[in-house]
Amino acid sequence: MRKGFFLLMIVMIVSTVIALLWDEIPFISNTVHFALNPTFGYILNINLTIGFLFITFLITLLTTLVQKYTTDQEALKQLKEDQKKLQEEMKMHTNDPSKVMELQKKQFENFPKTFDLTMKPLLYTAIPFILLIRWFSDIFKNLGDPRFFGFLSWLWFYIIFSLIFNIILRKILKVH
Repeated sequence: MRKGFFLLMIVMIVSTVIALLWDEIPFISNTVHFALNPTFGYILNINLTIGFLFITFLITLLTTLVQKYTTDQEALKQLKEDQKKLQEEMKMHTNDPSKVMELQKKQFENFPKTFDLTMKPLLYTAIPFILLIRWFSDIFKNLGDPRFFGFLSWLWFYIIFSLIFNIILRKILKVH
C-alpha cells in the first residue's frame, strides 16, 4: 500500500501544480487548448447543451473503461461481498458491542486492499481530468458562464450527468 499511496500522492501533487500553474505558464493551457479546441470545442459549438452532454458521456465512458480494465474486478467483487456479509453480521449482533467491534476491525482490515485495487485508475485519469476541468473553465468563462437548463453552471451540469452516466455505465459494463 505504501508504494501505491506514494504514487497517488505524486499524481495528486502534479495535478494540483498543473491546475495552479494553468494561468502562470501559458504553455500548459495553450497546449491543452490546441488539442481540445478542434475536437471538444467543435462539438460545443454545434450545440452547447447536447455537445456538453455528449462530452460528459464520453469522459465518463472512458474513465469507466479505465476503471474496469485497470482493476481486478473479481477481487473487488469478492471484497464487496465480504463487506456486505460483515454488515449483515453486525446487524445480527447489535446487542453485543464486543462482537460488533470485532467485525468492524475485520472491515478496516479490508480497507488497504480496497484502496490498492481502486487507486490504480486514478493514476491514469487524474492529470487528464484536471486538464479537462481547467479547459472547460476557460471555455465556459469565454462564453459568459452559460446556464444549462436555465440554472445549472457547467460544473454542476458535469457532476450531475457524469454521476448519472457513471451509474448506468457501471451497470452495463459490470464494473465493481
